[in-house]
Amino acid sequence: MEVNLHLIDYVIMIIYFVFVLGIGWFLRKYMKDASQFLEAGRSLPAWVTGLAFISTNLGALEVMGMTGSGAKYGMLTTHFYWIGAIPAMVFLAIFMMPFYYGSKARSVPEYLKLRFDEKTRALNAILFAVMTVLASGISMYALALLMEKVLGWDFNVSLWLSAAIVLAYTYLGGLSSAIYNEVLQFFIILIGLLPIVILALMEVGGWSGLKEGLAPIAAEKGFAPDTFTTTWKYTEAANANPLGVEWYGIFAGLGFVLSFGYWCTNFLIVQRAMAAKSTTAARNTPLIGAIPKMFIPFLIIVPGIVALVLMNTPGSGFSIEENGKANYDLTIIMLLKHYLPAGVLGVGITALLASFMSGMAGNVSAFNTVWTYDIYQSYIRPATNDKEADSKHYLFVGRMATIFGVLVSIAAAYLAGLFGNIMDFLQTIFSMINAPLFAVIFLGMFWKRTTGNAAFSGLLGGFIIALLHHGLTAPAGATTLVKGGWLGVVHTYPVEMAQNFWTAIFACAASTLITVIISFATAQRKSDEELKGLVYSLTPKISEEHIAWYKRTNVLALFVLAIFIILSILFW
Repeated sequence: MEVNLHLIDYVIMIIYFVFVLGIGWFLRKYMKDASQFLEAGRSLPAWVTGLAFISTNLGALEVMGMTGSGAKYGMLTTHFYWIGAIPAMVFLAIFMMPFYYGSKARSVPEYLKLRFDEKTRALNAILFAVMTVLASGISMYALALLMEKVLGWDFNVSLWLSAAIVLAYTYLGGLSSAIYNEVLQFFIILIGLLPIVILALMEVGGWSGLKEGLAPIAAEKGFAPDTFTTTWKYTEAANANPLGVEWYGIFAGLGFVLSFGYWCTNFLIVQRAMAAKSTTAARNTPLIGAIPKMFIPFLIIVPGIVALVLMNTPGSGFSIEENGKANYDLTIIMLLKHYLPAGVLGVGITALLASFMSGMAGNVSAFNTVWTYDIYQSYIRPATNDKEADSKHYLFVGRMATIFGVLVSIAAAYLAGLFGNIMDFLQTIFSMINAPLFAVIFLGMFWKRTTGNAAFSGLLGGFIIALLHHGLTAPAGATTLVKGGWLGVVHTYPVEMAQNFWTAIFACAASTLITVIISFATAQRKSDEELKGLVYSLTPKISEEHIAWYKRTNVLALFVLAIFIILSILFW
């Protein structure tokens, strides 16, 4: 499956690497204290943080995982972009960002400390640190796999080389370097993958030709002819669609629990908005990111659906089989090989490199912040009265945490190789950690009666329930305990994604129930004065009268929701 690259392709890739490292080198002189290195000084404009907000998510999950999922599930994969993202992003902008940004918390775990107590912050910080290195490892695995299959490089060499590049520019320029590189990577991904979409649709005869090509494939699998080109139409039963989930499972598991847990509480994402220069810029960040987010499926998922037609067309020369079995992670790689000539192929490969590095750098920059502020400063070496000395010390610790995070991510990359589909693996992690966290934060922000003991118990209980559900269930055909069933199989799901949705639902429901019950059972809670700026009912509403109408958060939110509804209807 090795792709033959020409000199021009290598030149394009080298220019990209030089540019990426150059950004880190240029910004290093501004990294004089921990705030600049870990928080970007809260000085970036909304359009930069908005594009970084979406580019951080445009890593291995989006490009490699989602293209493969497009070939596996069809247009149903767009649920991760529409119902699984947009409502949550709008909710984050309108309701949650004022608390994150206004409280002056430097991280989501620190917000939990301000709202609840120290032990809740500690638990979330530890769980989040584990999640980020696992997610970073997945990006590293995907990039090393790409370089092995495309360039013929040794997997281990590719893994360590990619890790070294990300480490270099994150170590030099901190969060600012990661964010500006994410903006650059967004445009490179757009330019590099757009030719694939055009050429793929041309080969199958446009959208109508694609639907015709998918009809016999759907019939062979026992589905209606247009199943792979619709989103909600065939979700009345789990066995009527390739995703293996009913509409209420998609709506509750993905549209509510997983999406709100990811977009509203995941510090990796929220950190980009917290780097904005004002409250309005912070609130507009997820809305600016939501606009390209809604159209990314046409860049990533549609080529994957075309790949499904090509792999079932004799004589097409297209295949994603490896050792006699379909490897969906190879879908985007084989599409690049199938369509792009020299030079253009170099841009396409660079786009993939950019996406994976975006995912790695985003997770590493979030990890070093949580480690420095929420673990090291809180429990190992607290701040002293000498602010200047403290800042320089925590800058050093942040840089050491960057090195440590990259090394642990490398170990996680080898674990990711056991799972099969990297997107399924990522969703497994999110369902266990983000789902219970969302329940706790949501209750804390909108119900002032929520107590610290209840939040801690709910967070821990939801995570344990998620582990139990995963340990007692497995997807059909699972060949490794990483996918579940390590406590015994009491239920088998049609596919991995169905298992993830229900893991998230059980985790969130359990966390909510535990938090509510213990809140009623305990008298300990903070005073109204202490909760100002942390709870919705006790916080003054933000006025935007002084801001031009087209820059107001509510106006932008309505515009985003209108596009979301139109797309959902068009591809119903």
